[in-house]
Amino acid sequence: MKSKTKYVIAATSLIIMGLIAGLVLSSTLNINTNVYSQEYKVPEQAVKTLTQVSDAMADLAAVVKPSVVNISTVSIVKTKGVENPFFNDPFFRQFFGNQFQQPQERKQLSLGSGVIVDPNGIILTNNHVVKGAQRITVTINQNTYKGKVIGADAKTDLAVVKINATGLPAIKWGDSDKLRAGDTVLAIGSPFGLTQTVTSGIVSAVGRANVGIAAYEDFIQTDAAINPGNSGGALVNARGELVGINTAIFSTTGGYEGIGFAIPSDMAKVVMNDLIKTGRVIRGWLGVWIQPVNSDLQKQFGLKNKQGALVSDFVEGSPARKAGMERGDFIVEYNGKKVTDPNELRNMVANTAPGTSVPITVIRSGQRVTLSVKITEQPKETAKAEAPVLENALSGVDVQDITPGVRSELSLPARIKGVVVTRVAEESPSSDVLNAGDVIMEINHVKVNNVKAYLSQARKITKGKSALLLVWRRGSVFYVTVSMQ
Repeated sequence: MKSKTKYVIAATSLIIMGLIAGLVLSSTLNINTNVYSQEYKVPEQAVKTLTQVSDAMADLAAVVKPSVVNISTVSIVKTKGVENPFFNDPFFRQFFGNQFQQPQERKQLSLGSGVIVDPNGIILTNNHVVKGAQRITVTINQNTYKGKVIGADAKTDLAVVKINATGLPAIKWGDSDKLRAGDTVLAIGSPFGLTQTVTSGIVSAVGRANVGIAAYEDFIQTDAAINPGNSGGALVNARGELVGINTAIFSTTGGYEGIGFAIPSDMAKVVMNDLIKTGRVIRGWLGVWIQPVNSDLQKQFGLKNKQGALVSDFVEGSPARKAGMERGDFIVEYNGKKVTDPNELRNMVANTAPGTSVPITVIRSGQRVTLSVKITEQPKETAKAEAPVLENALSGVDVQDITPGVRSELSLPARIKGVVVTRVAEESPSSDVLNAGDVIMEINHVKVNNVKAYLSQARKITKGKSALLLVWRRGSVFYVTVSMQ
């Protein structure tokens, strides 16, 4: 009897525990149901604000997109013959000859973007988009046109393409000088061939130089996504005005990493007008060598700050010399505008029409002195004299010694010795390998610590043969080969 009573008590306990668990579970489910049954609602003010921003971006893009075109090119590229000992076998050559060792030609296709700047078929793009192209095709709203380059400038990486069309939707020009870091911008182009793609961002910085993309650099830096194919596309401000021509990305992977560069519209407009009128760019010339000022030089010259350009030398008979400029003069103003660094001054002078007289203010022995300088066009013989006469893989490569100013400007470690590449001509065999700002440390395993040593080794490179260079670039040291095609 006692045993049966125990079983009844145990069974009763299990039933009670089950009821309690059921009540708890039911209660929990009810709570969750109540939580998720509540209405999901975004605050009206947030919706209104974001909708206004979204609508504004969409309206802006809709206005600008028709002015941005797709540019596709076809060029013929010569490649070296395949080097393989097997191809030298007499038995192999008996049947196939030396066709595999002969230079080969192949078609190379590339895609880029352009911006309609004149309704009568004038399109602005990058020089590297159309460089060496045998055929240029411009696509506008699914209509294709044959394009012709009427002018190109490798020093700014700009080119003007003409098509036979009228009544095109030309973009409005903006004032890139008014851009500030933080301003909203849109980048429009054809990345990977996807026409009229729009990305948004802000201006990260202005006046970027020493990037190594072109000889004359005054880039707008933006975080708006710029990918391959965006080159030559439009960078526009909140008014839908053209403030830059998208040029390149700074990337270690070849894809978007948040840093893109655009040529300011003010510079692009001057270059474009020259190319249309004369087929070339006419740049102003001051005739001085300038450098930035570091802390040591600032103390030596008794300067209040480092913003300006220090004159280290000049060309006899140049506009600067005729106006009375001297070594050690610190240029702080050019034509009424403050000079922050040598690169800015260089661009100011280049954009000045030859024959124009401009006031230039310098600090000399602690005193402000203003000189009136008549800017001229750079003599052709002076431009030619800058490059050593070489007929090999280093033809068209200009270099200079590493001065304290250059070392500071490029942030060169003390252990890096060599010569700095100042320019690589478009037609140079090394144009696809070397960039301005590179430091050549060795040629064929021989150190070149100055220009004299560089020229001595460079002249030893046999015409038609390749050369091995040890190069420093942006903190990295690596070997590259340069050769004549």
